Amino acid sequence: MNNLIKDARHIPVAEPGLTVSYSPITLAAPQRGLPLELRITGPASGDRLPVVLLSHGHGPSNYIPSKDGYGSLVNFYAERGFVVIQPTHLNSRVAGLPADSAGGPLFWRSRVEDMSTILDCLDEIEAAAPAFIGRLDRDKVAVVGHSMGGQTAGMLLGARLTDPKDPTAQDVNMLEPRIKAGLILTAPGNGGDSLSEMAATNYSFFNPDFSHMTTRSLVVVGSDDASAHLTVRGPSWHEDPYHCSPGAEALMTVLGGKHGLGGISGYDARETDDEDPERLEIVLRMTWAYLRSALDGDDRAWAAARAALETYAPSQARVDLR
Repeated sequence: MNNLIKDARHIPVAEPGLTVSYSPITLAAPQRGLPLELRITGPASGDRLPVVLLSHGHGPSNYIPSKDGYGSLVNFYAERGFVVIQPTHLNSRVAGLPADSAGGPLFWRSRVEDMSTILDCLDEIEAAAPAFIGRLDRDKVAVVGHSMGGQTAGMLLGARLTDPKDPTAQDVNMLEPRIKAGLILTAPGNGGDSLSEMAATNYSFFNPDFSHMTTRSLVVVGSDDASAHLTVRGPSWHEDPYHCSPGAEALMTVLGGKHGLGGISGYDARETDDEDPERLEIVLRMTWAYLRSALDGDDRAWAAARAALETYAPSQARVDLR
């Protein structure tokens, strides 16, 4: 029961159930400079459970950009049928590498490789988390990424990039065919003259090519997410993964939302620039419904969520479809 929400209650989702979580699980990954640490959280009962790989953002906090962040999102998905796996990427302040290490400052290649490593090691992960042995549906895998994690998710869904400082970047294709659907939350948009001077200087890899992003996906943006430190275009910059890719089939705009989308990064977190329990609940319910339909091949959950949003909370968000 959440006394802080009202209109969002009308968006149908599954009832919450008991969950179990294991952390830390550590995978050997000699190529990345540090072992890969992760958390796995999911339902305490049930079989053939779909898997969500969650890529955290960067941000100012010490612990949210790690396996220990994004509790609001992780708990909501896990209580309603998904097994969520959260790696700590190398850009993490608490457990990553210094920004000036090879591949830094944001380690865009390593972040994508982390997710493929997880899929390669699902047997090992199950062995370390015995409550999940034999219960994961490896044919139903989605990726969810927020902010910098949205770029990570986009590359797993097929997006590519060029980098003026790295001529080898244009040859990198990191599409992960084992991932069947994606959720891109307030991700970086196009590069070039869309970038601020700071971003062009420090994050020259924010230069994506979404034309190869073919895996089905939902893009979520905040109508007030200007991200002036990264772009000169304002909130529309975050819409680029939708408008410029063949795979993104829907765009959800959170009205009044900023980069935190109401609080997906964590409960009462300083990462959140627009904390709002109602807004957060709408984002959680709508994205859950999309993932449920995308992985099950049955559009009823997503269609019902869109209808409820339009009827009961049109001032909170809107969904555009191709």
